Amino acid sequence: MKNILTAVVLFVLFGMFASANAQQMVQSGKFMANGDTPGYTLDKNSGDRSVSLDVTFLTPFETKPDIVLSLVAIDADKAENLRYSIETKSVSRDGFTVKINTWGASKLYAITGNWLAHTK
Repeated sequence: MKNILTAVVLFVLFGMFASANAQQMVQSGKFMANGDTPGYTLDKNSGDRSVSLDVTFLTPFETKPDIVLSLVAIDADKAENLRYSIETKSVSRDGFTVKINTWGASKLYAITGNWLAHTK
């Protein structure tokens, strides 16, 4: 019984040590969408339109990471209001999807940004 108790205590202590010493992981990259992107309609017609871009990490994360998106450049029709949103979808240890939206009469000819994925 004493050996089992000792083994359980050692197992718990090892688990606490391993989780306390887990390394933070960070990866980053760029995304871009324009008329050459398959399914791109952000520069056509009016109403709700979107395009999705899949991002695959070079090295899978041990746990699902948090994603930060930033806009770098946007090319839009100056005759209409600029309306856009960018968001992440389907985040996993292996990658995620960037979803770019516009609506109304806005026309986006190109949009470029950066992403940063990190674990806590």
